[in-house]
Amino acid sequence: MKNNHFCCGILIVILFAKLFPSIGNAGGILKPEITVKYIAVSVIFLNSGLTLPTEELKTAIFQWQLHLLVQGFTFVVFPLIVYGLVSVLQYTFLHPALLEGMTILSTMPPPVSSAIILTKSVGGNEAAAVFNSAFGSMLGIFVTPSLILLLLGSSNVQVPTQKIFQQLFTTVVLPLIIGQIIRNSQYRWLQRQRIPFRTIGHVLILFIIYTTFCATFSRTDIQMDTLSLLSTIVLSIPVIEIIFEGDPNISFLSVPLLVYNPMQIVLGGMSISLFRQWLIDQKTKRRKPPFHWYHV
Repeated sequence: MKNNHFCCGILIVILFAKLFPSIGNAGGILKPEITVKYIAVSVIFLNSGLTLPTEELKTAIFQWQLHLLVQGFTFVVFPLIVYGLVSVLQYTFLHPALLEGMTILSTMPPPVSSAIILTKSVGGNEAAAVFNSAFGSMLGIFVTPSLILLLLGSSNVQVPTQKIFQQLFTTVVLPLIIGQIIRNSQYRWLQRQRIPFRTIGHVLILFIIYTTFCATFSRTDIQMDTLSLLSTIVLSIPVIEIIFEGDPNISFLSVPLLVYNPMQIVLGGMSISLFRQWLIDQKTKRRKPPFHWYHV
């Protein structure tokens, strides 16, 4: 913790969100419904477009085995794990609507912004993260409603397909293309500017953490006993967004989102140093020559 300024930054913005939640809440001064949803995500993909070599992006597109692993775990393995977990938890004290919300939200694609920033921070395959984040979001438009129908037998899912495609193109595809155009045409100029792309990414993720916790601390409609809430926090079921708007049990359905989204970002951010060191160790092992008996 002493050597990780990013972790300290996470704790500071969480404390600030607790003290001043209205600033970063929807409708507040920072306008997260615009600055986070559109501007921050656009800057993240513009950042990736400016820093990623075009050849790496091309190579990442054709890494079908990696894409199959990521998307298969997201839309097949994980929903089945949660479905099995919920099948057991239905015999406990947890509210049925809460368990239903956990099942529904486990079918959602992961958030694009944190996946890219955290992958880049540890020195991982950023190009693959960019592709899978965008591809997963588009895939979720069609897969998520089908999974909900399969797991819960509910067909009351309304997905604004056209609006989502427009948002993805505006905040993901277009900034990435613009970044690539600038990189390929002004590469030497970019090198001379020494833009702190990594720092920009960390600032953006801290901003997202702050506004996320502001929304969490500002919620007053969570009508749940403490034991159920704490158990949900321990279970840490990944969720993205509630799609059953107007449901009478919306306070229960929203708990997994309120719990997981901040926790996912915080734990991911605090794990950067651990995974970065692991990646360095793995690369070092690969560079070592093979050991033979005649070396002794």
